[in-house]
This record gives sequence, structure tokens and C-alpha cells, in this order.
Amino acid sequence: MTPPAGAAAGTDPGTGPATATPAGSGRRLAGEAPTGGGVSPVVGAAGADAPGASSAGPAPQQWAAAVETLQGLPRDARVLLICHINPDGDALGSMLGFALGLRALGFTRVQATFPGPMELPEAYAAMPGRELLVPADEVFTDPELVCCFDAASVSRLGALADRLERAPSIVLDHHASNSGFGTVPLVIPGAAATSVVVEILLDRLGVPLDAAIAECLYIALVTDTGSFRFDSTTPAVHQLAARLLATGIAPAEISRRIFDTRPYGAVRLHAEVLSRTRLEPAAARGRGLVWTYATLDDLARHGQRPYVLESLIDPVRATAEADVSCVLKQALPGEWAVSLRSKGAVDVSRVAIALGGGGHRLAAGFTAYGTVDEVLARVRAALDQE
Repeated sequence: MTPPAGAAAGTDPGTGPATATPAGSGRRLAGEAPTGGGVSPVVGAAGADAPGASSAGPAPQQWAAAVETLQGLPRDARVLLICHINPDGDALGSMLGFALGLRALGFTRVQATFPGPMELPEAYAAMPGRELLVPADEVFTDPELVCCFDAASVSRLGALADRLERAPSIVLDHHASNSGFGTVPLVIPGAAATSVVVEILLDRLGVPLDAAIAECLYIALVTDTGSFRFDSTTPAVHQLAARLLATGIAPAEISRRIFDTRPYGAVRLHAEVLSRTRLEPAAARGRGLVWTYATLDDLARHGQRPYVLESLIDPVRATAEADVSCVLKQALPGEWAVSLRSKGAVDVSRVAIALGGGGHRLAAGFTAYGTVDEVLARVRAALDQE
């Protein structure tokens, strides 16, 4: 999920005072000798400047508990990694980057999954670590450790939520609306992406960056910062991106794959759905609402899978006359995945939470039931309250 704009770099909530390291010195890459500084390059000098981090976040003992939990596991332990339903680039990239990090540590029984059909968007079909993905109905029923990624609540894990009741869990996330679930929650509400949290933990575990891990984390970072266009893009975010690029990954190729490639049917589908966009200038107490919707029939008519609708919010949110944009994507008959975006005047996370979802101040979502008109009526009412 896209992180909030306006987040400022702050003190790393997990380290406190730390051994000073020259700013920008960075963590070691695969094959390099340890520098001995002991400071995550995401954190920077004296433990400061976590990308987009606020003062709220994991306490030192939480980071220590996560490290001790992983270091204390036998290398043949059953480790299950789960990200949220309908995973985006941050969810998949964070999860698979961490999975590859665990493999680098010698863990041999690592499974990565997400609720629902095991269908990857074409943009992510070549992501490193995809060989560790396992369909949800085939994963460990008795894991010895569960790690969750980019999920603000247990409900985002769908039918896999029961695994949290069967094993200790580490939760890595950056949503301000995170409910604090899990045995060891590692949540940095202001971080630019969940991959920031992952990188910090991998560094604490002594995992050096290689090209495969870096590509996963870079995809997560670039998608959740909107190609570094959002206000969560701090100097430290660019420093992290530079370290990831230093492993030799190809940013132009990744960008073409992620942002600039879609099937012809998806282009036609977007055109049709955008043609039914409606503007309501008086909504949200005069701040304006622009919305559209896409149905299962739309997808079937153009021969497309649901993931092609994820980027539909971007042209809708560009509407100059509206602060709030909304896209309804039909998931099942009578069920909709609703995406909300704001240009800054409205906190859409509060709207989403009121309607059973969550997210960030400028980007949030929820699941709704009923007709398009019924769902939009609830959205309008919540916006008026906000």
C-alpha cells in the first residue's frame, strides 16, 4: 500500500544511540568484509534518519526479540512467510527479499505465500525468490515460526490468519493503522515501505545484500514511493535505493516491467472504466470526490485478471478538481475492494478504518459489500464525517 506523504525522517525507533558511522557509508554488500560499524545504513549515523520513520516504532527489545527468535531456530525449522491478500509490490518484494535472506542464513524449509489463488501479476512474475512461493492450501499447517509482511491487521491474511495461533510470529509492517498483532510486531508507521523494516532486520541478522535480495527490496521501495514521487521519499530513501542499485540490479528494466508494460486488453479495459469516471465537487465537504468502478464482467469481457486494475487509481487521482479519489474493484458478486487516495486535505485512513479497512493518511482501502451506489453512499457519508 502506498505510504503517507509528508512523513519526515526521524530517530530510528529500534536503535536509540548507536556507534557513529559516517553518513551514507552504507551496509556491506555480498562478498564484502564487515565494516564493523554495526549501524544499519537505513538508519544512518548515530541511529538516525530511518526512511520516513516517525518516533513511534519498535522498541530495542522488540528488534532484539526478533533477532533472537530467528537465531535460536534450527536451520531446518518450518518457517512460513505470509503477506496480505492481493499482494502489491511492497508485500511481495518485502516477503521474497526476506525469504532469500533466510535462505542465505541457511534456513532450508522456508515457504512464502498469500491468501487466495497463487496468481502473480505479470509485473512481478520474474521477481527473485518466486520459487519459494507455495499455494495457500499447501503451506505448513504446523509452522515453527510465522512472519507477516505489509498487513495492517490479521484480517488481511484471510484464511491463513489461523497460522498465527499455531506458532510465534514476527510482523513486519509500516501502516499507521497496524493493530499491533503478532508475538513480535516490528512496525515503523512512517517508513516509506515495509521493505525498509525488512532491510533493518536483515542487517541486524548479518545478511549482506546481494542482487536477488536487492531487486526484491528495490521493487518494494519503488512501488510504495510511486517511483520516488511521494513525500515519504526522504534522503535516506534515496540512500537505501543507491545501496540496492550498487548490487548491480537494472532499474530501467525493473521500471519497464513494473510500470510500463501491460497487455493490450488491460489498456482497453482501463479506457472503458475511466470513461465512466464521475466527479462530485461538493463531496468531502467541498474538497471533491472523483470515482469509478470495475466489474467482474469488465475483466471477463477484456480477458484480464484482477491485478491489472491495481494501477487504475493513478489516472483517477490525477483529477485536479478532487482531493479524494476512489476506485471500486469487484472481487465477487456483491463484494468490492475499494481504494482511496487523497491529495492531502482528507485523511483517508480514518475513512477506511471507519468502513472496516485501514492504510495511510493519503492511501487506504477497505472491503465493501452491496451495490456500487450503496458502497459510494457509505464513502460519501464517511468523508463528510471526516
